Amino acid sequence: MHKITAQFIILLWLILLFGCSTLNNTPTQVYFSPNGGCTDAIVKEISMAKSEILVQAYSFTSKEIAKALVDAYKRGVRTEIILDKSNKSQKYSAADFTYNMGIPTFIDAEHQIAHNKIMIIDKETVITGSFNFTKAAEEKNAENLLILKSKELAKSYIDNWDRH
Repeated sequence: MHKITAQFIILLWLILLFGCSTLNNTPTQVYFSPNGGCTDAIVKEISMAKSEILVQAYSFTSKEIAKALVDAYKRGVRTEIILDKSNKSQKYSAADFTYNMGIPTFIDAEHQIAHNKIMIIDKETVITGSFNFTKAAEEKNAENLLILKSKELAKSYIDNWDRH
């Protein structure tokens, strides 16, 4: 029996949502943790942002990702963050850092759990998957990360981000 991975399920969902022809033309990068370069890939995408970064995160404790977001914000990239309410009670959340550095950082308290793990960069790049924006996700957990370049896909994610 073959294992069905979260990666496969996400790709299947995208195929059903957008059709095969859209995905075949979508440049895609895939990463796995632990120690698979997920954090570095996210930081690299953030560093290339030119106009906008929208973030939704369940858990956000990665100092590297937080610093990259602040650096982008300081160079004039519109940056906004929506987090699960659990970030309010964590001992350390990168949200404290980003908020204190001036990045609009909001809490999604309307849902039992705001379990999203996404970034939308420049209305074209979608970063998603099971990968939490945490050190544990990079170093200890078995998680996955997709980086997809598609304005059409990004629009769907932006519409969802706006609803939160």
